[in-house]
Amino acid sequence: MPELKPEPAIRPGRVRELSGIAPDAIPFDRLMAEQQPTILKDIASDWPLAAAGRRGPTAAMDYILSFYGGALVAGYTAAPEIGGRYFYDEDVTGENFVRERVRLDEYFSRIRAHLDDAEAPSFYVGSTDLDVYLPGFRQENELVLNHPMFAAQPPLASIWLGNRTIASAHYDMSHNIACCLVGRRRFTLFPPQQVANLYPGPLEPTPGGQVITMVDFRAPDLDRFPRFADALAVAQVAELEPGDVLFYPALWWHHVEALDGFNAMVNYWWNVAPGFMDSPQNTLLHAILSLRDRPDPEKRAWQAMFDYYIFGPADRPAAHLPEAARGNLGPLDAVKARRLRALLLNKFNR
Repeated sequence: MPELKPEPAIRPGRVRELSGIAPDAIPFDRLMAEQQPTILKDIASDWPLAAAGRRGPTAAMDYILSFYGGALVAGYTAAPEIGGRYFYDEDVTGENFVRERVRLDEYFSRIRAHLDDAEAPSFYVGSTDLDVYLPGFRQENELVLNHPMFAAQPPLASIWLGNRTIASAHYDMSHNIACCLVGRRRFTLFPPQQVANLYPGPLEPTPGGQVITMVDFRAPDLDRFPRFADALAVAQVAELEPGDVLFYPALWWHHVEALDGFNAMVNYWWNVAPGFMDSPQNTLLHAILSLRDRPDPEKRAWQAMFDYYIFGPADRPAAHLPEAARGNLGPLDAVKARRLRALLLNKFNR
């Protein structure tokens, strides 16, 4: 395990908490309007998995396996020396862990064998679709998602399992509700504007599919990553007990620590943008291809173009045009999205 240096003097703030909220009265309108991380205390404390967890790790694993049909899941295993931090190898071209397809019951046996081991290997089963791998689980363990925004695009529900592990700070392109059910978890969250202060790693490869920070939060090297102190100054920490639920908005960076010998979390991802829209991550990659290395005067000119066409009011570019002439400048719909994709494919294949 790496030698830990003294922690920075800066202490993050605390994520706000809302208590006394009924499970069927989650204030989705408020959460989406304010766009701030929020802990909803004890919302999931009555879930059967949370109750099983209170009886101990073995009871929790047995309860989960009661829904398991035998399909292989993705298991991530690492040596004790990494201290649970799933990351890169020394030259940042590979990973410091092993991926394998495993049976969940056999993988749980490995975790059980090290429950009391202070130097246990790291075991982690990341985002695993509940409906596919644990059918019936959601009939007994489910948030009440009674808001119109979920009608057109129901959230993706996944489960996360393992022992003491660390998911380095990264961002997702969806809004998230994370339900801490077994074991404690600590989230350290940063607004999207802190991207430069978090020193993102390579676009590829990535340990878990998303770009992660290169900073080791256990021992931040402020000589190498001095701006990380600025990120810490605006960070928010959520200390979750089993039964607590955490909301945080899309694109917020989050560093996640599972703190006990066995941990289970269920999360829900969703977007409010129409499903026919493309991923902004693809736009970022295309911008690297087409814009990033142009001369600075051209980049500033294109920045003005993007401010006008993309980041300003959506209706402004077409407001002065007759409706019949607005074309792709008018509101986007599924038909226009298909046409734009065809146009782009034609240009890419020139």
